[in-house]
Amino acid sequence: MQVQTALAMKPMKAAPPARVRDEPLDRGKRGERTMEICEAMIDICAALYNVPSKEMRQTGRCEADVARVRQIAMYVTHVSLGVSMHEVGRGFVRDRTTVRHACHLIEDMREDEDFDRAIATTEKVALAAFRGRLEV
Repeated sequence: MQVQTALAMKPMKAAPPARVRDEPLDRGKRGERTMEICEAMIDICAALYNVPSKEMRQTGRCEADVARVRQIAMYVTHVSLGVSMHEVGRGFVRDRTTVRHACHLIEDMREDEDFDRAIATTEKVALAAFRGRLEV
């Protein structure tokens, strides 16, 4: 009897809610902000490279020039704006491995001086567009 009364006197602690392993801690404002950044980068790159932004937002395969501009946008979003590959993938509705492939591809292509200048210009425009808005 004494064991039962001792257990009855101790309040049981509730277990913390389970969290999915890959689920970010704060999906609310951070996720919205990432989506806004990716949407803006699509519009910026579409304007710079004269490609319809509607085609860049399509989820399936597309023409090579549209895919290349999307890769540039993903690269600049990750490298210059500091958004993680996982978040860039979500923002562009692509897998993070697709983002990784785009980053490697664009980095390799930067060996060409003309292409490197075009990417550097894109980075400058993106940084100017987001000046004062990016988290440090």
